[in-house]
Amino acid sequence: MVGNGPIHYRFNSCLCIFHEGWRHIFSKHSQQPRSGGWYVKPAVRLSLYLLGLLTVLLQTGCVATPYYLQSVTGHLAIMHAAKPIDQWLADPQTPAALKARLALAQRLRHFAVTDLGLPDNASYQRYADLHRSSAVWNVVAAPPYSLTLKTWCFPVVGCVGYRGYFDEAQAQALATQLQSDGLEASVYGVPAYSTLGWMNWAGGDPLLNTFIRYPEGELARMLFHELAHQVLYVKGDTPFNESFATAVERLGSAAWLAQHASVEARTQYARFDARRRQFRTLTRQTRQELASIYESNEPLALGATTQEAMKLRAMERFREQYATLAAGWDADDADDAARASRVGPAAPPPLPHSGYDRWVAKANNAAFGAVAAYDQWVPAFEVLFARQNQMGGNATVWPRFFDAVRQLAALPKPERTQALQRLSCGGPAKSTQTELVEAGVVAVACN
Repeated sequence: MVGNGPIHYRFNSCLCIFHEGWRHIFSKHSQQPRSGGWYVKPAVRLSLYLLGLLTVLLQTGCVATPYYLQSVTGHLAIMHAAKPIDQWLADPQTPAALKARLALAQRLRHFAVTDLGLPDNASYQRYADLHRSSAVWNVVAAPPYSLTLKTWCFPVVGCVGYRGYFDEAQAQALATQLQSDGLEASVYGVPAYSTLGWMNWAGGDPLLNTFIRYPEGELARMLFHELAHQVLYVKGDTPFNESFATAVERLGSAAWLAQHASVEARTQYARFDARRRQFRTLTRQTRQELASIYESNEPLALGATTQEAMKLRAMERFREQYATLAAGWDADDADDAARASRVGPAAPPPLPHSGYDRWVAKANNAAFGAVAAYDQWVPAFEVLFARQNQMGGNATVWPRFFDAVRQLAALPKPERTQALQRLSCGGPAKSTQTELVEAGVVAVACN
């Protein structure tokens, strides 16, 4: 749902569990060093995959688990389809428009390393056309009267509130099963996912057709977000991980747009981001309303029918408010076109909102729960970055920021949560604190 959807959904794949097996089977006969990491000769790459897969499945007792097998085969198919960007650029059959996007991605990748201090490795140095609209499909689920997501637990990454599939039909089948178990379920397409840097030895995460044609600002956000996951990942704390990466994408894309983008690209991004923020504000408000209904109005106290009625009214109000919001967007686009026809210059193209439309039509507890994971602690991380920025030394701001985040990550989860709350309360920007309150974060230390 990135591009014209409500949120940058990503998928930190449980594929990283296979890293441990692969890591132990390298030999000097199967590798050659190169800039940015190790290069595995094509002749032995497949055998390494298969041997590593077998090793780890045996160690984890997952030999007969179809889910892990589909994860591995799906990822291998993507890696097999990927080719170095230089090959795509040199190929006369590559469309000029695609070449331009790949060249832009290369510049963004370089900026990520030189200006943001993000990892310089094999990731996003290759491109693959999957001939489909999503890289994977995630399934999320929640109870009828709760926004707390069902979790699945995996080696290495810990417990997460989603389950990802490379086959949409399998994702839909799981959603149907969860619904039969009494849960509300949602399936959404994911344009990109991260193997957390553990697959860089085999070529890294590639650029994909599922997001390469995003507007410049959105492509920057995507790349910076995924690379941020390679800087730091805390096992079993999705809100921390996603909020950190989202903060990096926001701050990094703002820096890129200010320094390198055209006026047209900055204008396009500003329009898109303004609407995204409006939509997120609406979903935050509805999430808070639903949480209040579920937390303070237990079915035994009011009766299940009363609570259900309150829930349905909240969802109905959400859809009515969204319809008003979308109508306003359409009116703004029409006004821009009319103004341009009278005085010029040409109006920017209308911004589609079909992704938002689809999300709203299917919104349920699971969908609202998934959105919350991506922005809960973003204001806290932005305050932390601002504090590092106030210390001066532009070249060292990002390394200091990452070091400070690592210190937070090292804390036990309860202490980490308290630290993020206190940090947000002490932020220098009033708007940032307002965002925190709107997000439903109770910062006791502020009082």
